[in-house]
This record gives sequence, structure tokens and C-alpha cells, in this order.
Amino acid sequence: MKVLVVGMEKSGRAALEFLRARGDAVTATDLKDSPVAGFRPQSEALFDEDWDAIVVSPGVPADLAGLERARGRGVDVMGEVELAAPYLLGPTIGITGSNGKTTTTSLVGHILESAGTPVQVGGNIGTPVIAMIATSRADQWNVLELSSFQLETIRTFRAHVGICLNVTQNHLDRHHTFENYAAAKGNLFRTQQSGDYAVLNVDDAVCRGFASVTQAAAVWFSGSEIEKLMPAKDVPIPGAHNAENVMAAATAARIVGISHADIAAAVRTFKAVEHRLEFVKELRGVRFYNDSKATSVDATSKALDSFNGNLWVILGGKDKGSDYTQLRERLQRKGHAALLIGTAAEKIAGHLEGSTELVRSGTLEQAVAHAWKYAKPGDTVLLAPACASFDQFDGYEHRGRVFKELVNGLGE
Repeated sequence: MKVLVVGMEKSGRAALEFLRARGDAVTATDLKDSPVAGFRPQSEALFDEDWDAIVVSPGVPADLAGLERARGRGVDVMGEVELAAPYLLGPTIGITGSNGKTTTTSLVGHILESAGTPVQVGGNIGTPVIAMIATSRADQWNVLELSSFQLETIRTFRAHVGICLNVTQNHLDRHHTFENYAAAKGNLFRTQQSGDYAVLNVDDAVCRGFASVTQAAAVWFSGSEIEKLMPAKDVPIPGAHNAENVMAAATAARIVGISHADIAAAVRTFKAVEHRLEFVKELRGVRFYNDSKATSVDATSKALDSFNGNLWVILGGKDKGSDYTQLRERLQRKGHAALLIGTAAEKIAGHLEGSTELVRSGTLEQAVAHAWKYAKPGDTVLLAPACASFDQFDGYEHRGRVFKELVNGLGE
């Protein structure tokens, strides 16, 4: 086959490697130059050439004009997850949601592994799905974090257990409307079949709606109703939202066949995911937390809910069309100040004016320096940006690592 792969980040490069190993004639393209063999700069004319298939990376908008034209000519346009679907051995647990995906995916993998169940973890975290094919086995579970960007292009990919944690406003710069964004999440359940399971948050209206679009059996979990698994104080990751994530992971693990006792034991030994309410350090009575993964307003709200108050909150980055007024009441109650960074700073300032002290720090380095200068013992400095990171960093991981480096350099 003659195939064009669009986007040369991790997923695109993995798809390229897979297709070439399969024997296809593959051309790679991206808006940025790439050293990969067979690379050609992305252009409108390139999309109009005679391709049998076009594989798009998650970072590439699925509604690009060139892709729409290709679909109109009958070209098979798919994402990397869809490309992997026919080749991935073993049953799959697919996990989506606006917030908590990484923690829940990691936790499900940890529970299964702790119980002696063969498992591999990847998708939107770690290893691309296409690169998991080589290590997949018929007797092994594939636990996959799946973003809306990955799910918007699936057609036959099937999760034997699909989980949706929540659906709140996010990525409107990419999906344009909340309805489009929610529909992309819902694709995870539309492709399920009879005999599969849809694990859904009963407290979330959008999640409840997914029960009507799937052939899978709906299994409900809740963060607001009592479900006896273990004492909440034994959950090693802070925040009410993480109790909800634990319930979702436990529900999936029970479907797999793990006992309550083994689930509870595994949860007790789970370590917080890096960049997700990650405790960094305490200096002179000031505690520093890295929640760089909080790239939406809802994720930041959940982070704020995990603390009692005395917060210096670092907000900002690349705006995704978000409404930051939702943070006003929490910051009014809990914030010493909001330290604003990145290109979204002025928009955030306009939305938060009057709720707490606003400090236009500009950069992460200046924000950390300001908080360290004025914070007192008992205060908490929290990086929970509510924005993407691509204005100043390579990704949320890069932003989180820089934050930790800055914090660890304090007092030297």
C-alpha cells in the first residue's frame, strides 16, 4: 500500500515503523522538519496525491481540509489506534475522560500486575498502541489511556472494557464545540459489542448518556455513593477525585476477575503518577506540589479541592478555549494568589479579576521565585495550570520537570 503518515511525534514515528515493517511504501510528513527517512514537508498538494491510506497522529486535527478532500476521494483516513486494532492480541481495557485518565490507567495496570494477571499499559501514556503489538499476547490485557484526539478517528477498534471517568469542557480549540468533544469520547462505547462492558460514572450526565449508544453492558461507579472497598484514608493519592478514580479502576478490575481483597491491597501500594498532584518538597514549612497534568479548568478545580487553603496557584500556558471563571469561588476561598504565566495570562486575569491577588509572573521561573519569596510556613505552592503547555514547553511532562528542578534548586 502507498501510505502517508501525518505527524512525526511518538505515535506517528511508531506507525511509520510498523507500516514499513509490514512492507508498505510510506511517506512521512509534518509541519516541522523531521530527519526520518522518506520525509516530505506538509503541504496541501501532498494530501491530494494518490494514497491508499493516510494515518494521522493524535496531534493532527482530523478535520484538516486535505484530509477531508482525501476522504471524499475514498482514501482510508485513520488514526494510529485504528491502524493497530486488527493486530493487537489480547483483550483491551480502554480508559477515557477529561480528567483522571493517566492515574486510572496506571492504577488498573498496577492492580492487574499485583494480582498476577498478565498486562501491558500504554496508549496516550508511555507506549503508543501501535508499538504494543509486538509485545501483545492472547492471554494478556492491554490497558490503554485514550484521548479524544485518538478516539475521534476510530471505527473498528474495540475495548472489551471501556471506562469513562467524566466529560467536562476541554480541547475546544481542537473540537470546536463541547458536543463534538463529547462525541469523540463516546466513540469508545459505540464500537463495543455485546459481551463487552461500559464502566460509566453515574454522577456525570454525559457518561450516563453513553449507556444508550453502546451494545456493551453498562456498569456504574460513583464517587458520591458508598461502595465498600477499603477505608478512604488508606488510599495513598490525595483528593476526592482520586477516590472516584479508584472506584472506576476497582470496577474494571472486578470485571477482569480480581478479588476485592487483591484490589484493596494493590491500591494501598500505588504510587502517585508523576505530574499528577505529585508532592515535590517541603522547604521551611512550605509544601510544593506538581500537577502539571492539570491542563483543563476542571482538572485544576479538582486539584484545588484537594487542599484546605493557603494556596499559591500557578496558572496559565496555552489557552484551549476555556472558561476560567469556574475557578473564581475556589480561589476566593483558598488562594493567597494566582501566579499567571504564558500566553493565556491576560485572558485568565480577565476571568479571575477580584477573586484573589493576581500576579503576572510571565514565566514558571518567575512564578516559583515570587511564591518562594512571599509564602509562609503552612502555605502550599501548587502548579495546576488549567492550560496546555505548548507555548513555553514541549509538553506537560517538560513543564512538570522544569517546575521540580526550580523547586529543588530553592535554598541552594
